[in-house]
Amino acid sequence: MAEGKEYISRQEELGSVNISEEVLAVIAGAAAMEVDGVSALGTSLTNDVAALVTRKSVAKGVHLEVEGEAVMVDVTILVKYGYVVPEVAKNVQDAIQNAVMNTSGLDVAGVNVTVSGVTFQK
Repeated sequence: MAEGKEYISRQEELGSVNISEEVLAVIAGAAAMEVDGVSALGTSLTNDVAALVTRKSVAKGVHLEVEGEAVMVDVTILVKYGYVVPEVAKNVQDAIQNAVMNTSGLDVAGVNVTVSGVTFQK
């Protein structure tokens, strides 16, 4: 993810609109977390459980690359045990693409999903 200081700028009729890459990462992360079967965002199963559910960590596990008005999103997720991994990953791709396009107006060039693990209920 960007340092939070990178902005995507668009010139509109009444002036310019600047969207922080961090905002886009949070939008993508929130969309991924809403998908049934996703238990967390992040890089490994060793993440602190409290950090997995805080708002600050919603962008954790999300990386963006912006070229012009197209965004490439890389997201790492943990999948709940019992869910079909390819289906969950496809649903995450669709959810992120729709959320980013609908909230920012930017095109989504692609969404790469990495499943780094499976979580089990207690």
